[in-house]
Amino acid sequence: MRIRSIFARLALAGALLASISAIGAPDEAQRIVQIVESRYHSARTLKAVFLERYSEGRNTVRIESGTAFFSRPGRMLWEYEEPEKKVFVTDGKTVWFYVPADHTVTRAPMKKSDDMRTPLSLITGNSSLSRFCKRIELLPQAGAAGALTLRCQPRGASDATDSTNKGSRSPGKAISPADTGEIREVLLDVDGKDGWLSRVLIRQSGGIEIEYSFGRWQMDMDLPDAMFHFQAPKGVAIVEAGSIPAEQK
Repeated sequence: MRIRSIFARLALAGALLASISAIGAPDEAQRIVQIVESRYHSARTLKAVFLERYSEGRNTVRIESGTAFFSRPGRMLWEYEEPEKKVFVTDGKTVWFYVPADHTVTRAPMKKSDDMRTPLSLITGNSSLSRFCKRIELLPQAGAAGALTLRCQPRGASDATDSTNKGSRSPGKAISPADTGEIREVLLDVDGKDGWLSRVLIRQSGGIEIEYSFGRWQMDMDLPDAMFHFQAPKGVAIVEAGSIPAEQK
């Protein structure tokens, strides 16, 4: 029994050391970061299908899907198809969010910055993980479909987890890729060989999570500039919103 106890303790110690080693391997984490950044910063344009999941605590509030287009520098077009049609588009200077069923479009200026608040700016070549994250770790467990998982703690984020629900919003309110709130941490599932992202999980204060799952990535197709400039349909009211702020340094 005593020998078994010793072996059990050694096994547990070995497992703990393996976990600590995997998490605290900055060289390996940095290698993966370089692969991801090289993939997205070298692409002129990108296209992917996406599934977006918005959760508050343990409750999933919304699940939406569609197709996203990205063009350097800083341009995005998100065409939501299910469960309702919506459009989020930015030319890097102005953000438009259009929900046809509401007959309104929200417009806001986006401040110019090399490290925008949202980690999705990595995809448009407008930022880098090293600038967005103050600490990047490679987690020991594999993500979905065996992907490697990077954990990023954004600059300015606190280490403590806020368990209050002060960041919650009405379930009926439309969610857009600009809704980042106060980000606590970001998990990125990535293919360690080719650098493609399969998932970006953004954890905010108040137990809010926004998860983007990506698939069928394509790169360097011809995308006209007009795709990233929104024209409000006739009869649609334009609502002016505050600017989408850059990350506070």
